[in-house]
Amino acid sequence: MIRCLVIDDEPPALAILADYIGQVPFLTLAGTTTDPVEGLTWVQQGRADLVFLDIQMPRLTGLQFLRLTGHKARVVLTTAYPEYALAGYENDVVDYLLKPIAFERFLKAAHKALTLLAPTVPALVTSPLLPAVPPAPAVAPTSDYLFVKGDTKNKYLRVSYADIRYVEGLNNYVLLHLLHERVTTYQTLRELADNLPQPPFMRVHKSFVVNLNHVRLLDGNALYVQDKLIPVSNTYREALYRVVRG
Repeated sequence: MIRCLVIDDEPPALAILADYIGQVPFLTLAGTTTDPVEGLTWVQQGRADLVFLDIQMPRLTGLQFLRLTGHKARVVLTTAYPEYALAGYENDVVDYLLKPIAFERFLKAAHKALTLLAPTVPALVTSPLLPAVPPAPAVAPTSDYLFVKGDTKNKYLRVSYADIRYVEGLNNYVLLHLLHERVTTYQTLRELADNLPQPPFMRVHKSFVVNLNHVRLLDGNALYVQDKLIPVSNTYREALYRVVRG
């Protein structure tokens, strides 16, 4: 088993990654911490093989952490800021995950770590419980909600999938149209779409993702969610009709 340590100053991020680790058969959670200095001690003591590491943290940034570890553990960087990707890879990280992190993307990073760590963790090779190529995860979500980022660093809002009628991308932020309110979250539409179960959620336009459970009418290159007309672009039209027709 690969012993995993999660370091992030935001508790919701710790909880999500801890849940993801618990779903992967060749990973085990060694610990979580919001204190990078404590996490550094764990690594220096040899208590973790793989670290999921946030970049922007108080006291010690993720990049400073990397320089201090002395390559005693492999690292997957987790951050909401894509501009740090190059610096991460220059420090020989396993992968670079942009928040919010979809489970499918997390699993891809875990597979990379498995390939790199298998020669140094004998149980990964000899255990009959672990296939050479781990199976793909089920498409169904493991919960009926997600957390979306608010307007400050430590603010997250829990949103039920069933309450989302459609999602609208607006430049560098996203507007979630819920049953009884609208919620703004500062991320791209693509990032949010990766965290939504498909179906019932489907991308129908470069600026729209809809919940098929709330679609009242589909007509050619347009659909209606209640009285809201949403365009369907040719790029996504065929996939949408394939799902609708069953």
